[in-house]
Amino acid sequence: MASRHEYVEKFKAKLDEWDIEIDELEAKALKAKSEIKFEVDDQLTSLRLKRDQAKAKMAEVKDASEDAWEDIKGGADEAWSSVKEALEKAWSHYK
Repeated sequence: MASRHEYVEKFKAKLDEWDIEIDELEAKALKAKSEIKFEVDDQLTSLRLKRDQAKAKMAEVKDASEDAWEDIKGGADEAWSSVKEALEKAWSHYK
């Protein structure tokens, strides 16, 4: 099992990757046909919200006591999955 520090570092790295992917999606959305653009714009808004929620969960894990961080980790894992699914859905328009 990963330590809290390892978990937080992995989460931070993934958040950085997601920020890059969101920027790439936004660039593609700007070039997209209008019917796809509106859908992708909505997905980008939702995706940014989910990413922000994941960041908040990561901060909770980071700030939690040594005894409590494992309990909070479940919520962070759910937020992680939510962002991952939203990214996959948004990218599906370009595959």
